[in-house]
Amino acid sequence: MSSFLDTVEELFKTRCLYEVIGVTKSASESVIKKGYYKTSLKVHPDRAEESERESATTKFQALVKLYGVLSDKEKRALYDEQGIVDDEDVGRDDRDWVDYWRVLFKKVTVDDIEAFAKTYRGSEEEKKDVKEAYESSEGDMELILQTVLCCTYEDEDRFRDMIDEWIKTKEVRKFKGYSNESKASRKRRRKAAEKEAEEAEAALKDIGGVAGDENSLTALIQKRQAQRSQDADSFFASLEAKYASGGSKKSKKNKSSSEKAPAAKRSKKA
Repeated sequence: MSSFLDTVEELFKTRCLYEVIGVTKSASESVIKKGYYKTSLKVHPDRAEESERESATTKFQALVKLYGVLSDKEKRALYDEQGIVDDEDVGRDDRDWVDYWRVLFKKVTVDDIEAFAKTYRGSEEEKKDVKEAYESSEGDMELILQTVLCCTYEDEDRFRDMIDEWIKTKEVRKFKGYSNESKASRKRRRKAAEKEAEEAEAALKDIGGVAGDENSLTALIQKRQAQRSQDADSFFASLEAKYASGGSKKSKKNKSSSEKAPAAKRSKKA
């Protein structure tokens, strides 16, 4: 039977619990919690495609168990000193992991999103995320705009300025998918985003809402979720993944439409 660390390595390609959540061994409790939160948003079952729900759930469960080790002083000390985890102790915990996660972390509100966006746009963190998205997607602007936090199609020109400068200074490779993208392709992307924004605005009007209002956003989400036959919390989870600190990144280029995040998340109005 595989050990917990074997499972972690199989799922996350490393046996180091700290590496999985992107922190160092000397990280404080608050840094570990933040790293866990950021990583858990990437694999949260609520935002996975139906075909990937089982895999996402497995990763999510392992991640919460991982946090259970690093957030416990005795378990963490044992892991730090001997590099082992008590498999029986980890295996005994059969709580509802999604409910446990929701207890640990509050819901993200419109105010939270706007406050974060103000400090994030133009920051070094955003530049780092744009660069990582560019390299992991091999220059696919569609995926870059899906990956970087708080962005819309209106940010494309600003992102291109950054990328062009990095290419010029040889900080990144010049991918054909980026440099050879046609004007027609960019125009189609812009038109699609504008259409989605208009649809979101129309949906708000249908429910008598006002853009930017918390109650209006909630009502709009509920209406959309009813149409998609999904749980109301699922859309909030995807908002968290898109806009909360350190949201989702794509590690590999994948143009499959079934794996692309809904473009509506990029809309200012959604």
